[in-house]
Amino acid sequence: MNREAGAADRAPFPCPLYAIFDPSQSRGRPLSAILRDLLAGGVGIIQLRAKETAAKEFLRLAREMRGLTRPTSCLFIVNDRLDIALAAEADGVHLGQEDLPLAIARKLMGREKIIGISTHDLAQAKEAERGGADYIGFGPIFGTFTKDTGYSPRGPAMLKEIRKAVKIPIVAIGG
Repeated sequence: MNREAGAADRAPFPCPLYAIFDPSQSRGRPLSAILRDLLAGGVGIIQLRAKETAAKEFLRLAREMRGLTRPTSCLFIVNDRLDIALAAEADGVHLGQEDLPLAIARKLMGREKIIGISTHDLAQAKEAERGGADYIGFGPIFGTFTKDTGYSPRGPAMLKEIRKAVKIPIVAIGG
């Protein structure tokens, strides 16, 4: 991917399927079994989102996921925690609107790592692109019970508007 802020000629997003693994939603299934099924199903990127997990356990999960994804073409992204992403040698980090600023994350991660930003409206999407994000997560598209975003469902029409306004890849999320 081209990581130049504001670049219009970015490489295509590496996959049509982006999965989010949250250990609190695993219903007791082992991580290795879930990951094996996701990889067999064609997932190209998997994000570890473990908001309620203590740092040591988060790092253990991240290292396990890195070990399972390393021999594959699947990219591994850590949600929110730049420190965990770096320690686990993840391919990148996904940051929310209240997380570490994009410019600081880029400085710490380097240009070769992927940085995604959660967005909920047109202004946030444009700002993420201007700031050099590699992709945006946009939503919630539909209502969701797995994460309280504080935002009402955005719907496919707003997603279409965002697609016209930014050139970086978009991951539609929620619902």
